[in-house]
Formats: sequence, structure tokens, C-alpha cells
Amino acid sequence: MVYLILFLSAMGAATLLPIYSEAVLLYDLSKGYSPFWLWAVATLGNIIGSVINYFIGFKGEEYLAKKGYLSGTKMDRSRAMFQKYGGYALLMSWMPVIGDPLTFIAGVLRYDFRRFVLIVFFAKGARYALLIWLTGYYFADVDFVKAIVKIFVKM
Repeated sequence: MVYLILFLSAMGAATLLPIYSEAVLLYDLSKGYSPFWLWAVATLGNIIGSVINYFIGFKGEEYLAKKGYLSGTKMDRSRAMFQKYGGYALLMSWMPVIGDPLTFIAGVLRYDFRRFVLIVFFAKGARYALLIWLTGYYFADVDFVKAIVKIFVKM
């Protein structure tokens, strides 16, 4: 059940919904669950959430074009630009606020799906790995971090 809740929170956090999985991850770490499995489950959930954004954007592009929000020439130029530089932009998909819209935009601009998944896996996996490492190894004895973890545990 612990892993399912983490998976769902990570998946929701990667969509455009205002959900945060870091608190769940910190709580699970404080309870002694395997850092590797927590990383794997959170990363997988976050990637699937990003794929959902991608496909919403992919299908939504047709709708936006029909409504006249997108013009053909601007879309073609934007697609070419994103195919060239979108990988760099997707490296920021781990960031709060801007990361989720980037995955949506990748779908709208029909970025190569295999490259999308690979880059998002790297970015999201690195974020969770860094969070686990910082929390478990670097900040484990810092009183401030202990206080934050206690607050999340009480919630």
C-alpha cells in the first residue's frame, strides 16, 4: 500500500494537478522503506504522469488548431525548434511549476516520444535520487531537516 500511494502521488504530481510527491517520499523514507524501491516507484509514477501530459498535449493540438488558437506556419516553426532544442528544455521537466507544462508542450509539438521518455526518465529519476541522497545521507543529522520530516510524519 505504501508503494501504491507513492506511485499515485508521484503520477499526480507530474500532471498539471497541484499534487506534491516529495512529502510522501520523505515520510516513507523516515519509516525505513527501501530507498531504491521508493526511488523506482516514484520515478515510474512521475514518468507515467509526464506521459499523460504528453498525450493530452498530443491530442489537444488538434483541438487547439480547430479552435483557431494555433496557426499552421507557427506550429511548423515551433515543432522544428522544439525538435532541435526540446531535449534541453525537457531536462528541466523535474522542476516545479515549469516542468509539467513542458511535458504538455512536448506533446502539442509532437516531440519524438522515445526521446521524450528517455530524457524525462533521466530528469525525474535524478531528482528523486538527489532528494533521497540529500535527505538520507547528507541531511540526516541536521536538526532542521529532522523537524521538517517530523512535521510531514504528523500530517
